Amino acid sequence: MGKYIVKRFIMMIATILIIATLTFVLMHLIPGSPFEGERTTNPTIQANLEKFYKLDEPLHIQYLSYLKSIVTFDFGPSIKKPNESVNELLARGFPISFELGMATILVALLSGIILGTIAALRHNGLVDYFAMTFAVVGISVPNFVLATLLIQHLAVTWDLLPAATWSSPLHMILPIIALATGPTAIIARLTRSSMLEVLTQDYIKMARAKGLSPVRIIVRHALRNALMPVVTILGTMLAGILTGTFVIERIFAIPGMGKYFVESINNRDYPVIMGTTVFYSAFLVFMLFIVDIVYGLLDPRIKLHRKEGDA
Repeated sequence: MGKYIVKRFIMMIATILIIATLTFVLMHLIPGSPFEGERTTNPTIQANLEKFYKLDEPLHIQYLSYLKSIVTFDFGPSIKKPNESVNELLARGFPISFELGMATILVALLSGIILGTIAALRHNGLVDYFAMTFAVVGISVPNFVLATLLIQHLAVTWDLLPAATWSSPLHMILPIIALATGPTAIIARLTRSSMLEVLTQDYIKMARAKGLSPVRIIVRHALRNALMPVVTILGTMLAGILTGTFVIERIFAIPGMGKYFVESINNRDYPVIMGTTVFYSAFLVFMLFIVDIVYGLLDPRIKLHRKEGDA
């Protein structure tokens, strides 16, 4: 386990470095300057601004300075909001985005596992057909389209729920539904297919022969193995949900990182773009690492090291 953790840690650092480098290169490949479109076009003022943000230095010097900011976790001030640092924007926006993402993951996991399990137990029944129909629709409809429909019908037409901001639990319902529908459908399909396979295994038949209750058989024996495919995709699904919150946050006017990230792209605010990208990349790579550990704990048959004699 120790060797595996060290190996994964080195891979995490390498991945973050690659992402940071690509982000830096892409930012500087974009034509123009962050100061284009400002009210003043005075060349002297623009030159002073570029000097203040070190944009007049050679690219390799800027890159080294950028790497230093990553190591020290000090991304400097925002170009468009000079009175605020990127760290302050992250401290203010990320907790909200994280809360939205974690709530979405929790809802998707609970709903998808329950729906998939019931569909497997009622195979070829009405519940099964409903679950698979929901799964097809949930996967097919993009979350931003679903968000628009939810606002139109549940907030505007029927006035059941608030449509925007993030000031009460009621404000969380619509964005969570918009984000969780797709992952719920995927988890339900995986759980159903995996559960159908597990229920035919010999150890399940043996558990039934011993007279164990159906609930105990499902919860303690079948569900644990049936969740392996779900755990496998959980890392990438988490990444998709956390980055997908950016669009949903803009639609529902949620003051998370999506607001600052989209604005930074429109304004070419290099420090915010690069700081946010590196921060999210590091967070998501770490979460993928946790998922790998959980995957190994759920299935003791999985070895975290190569067997003797393996190449």
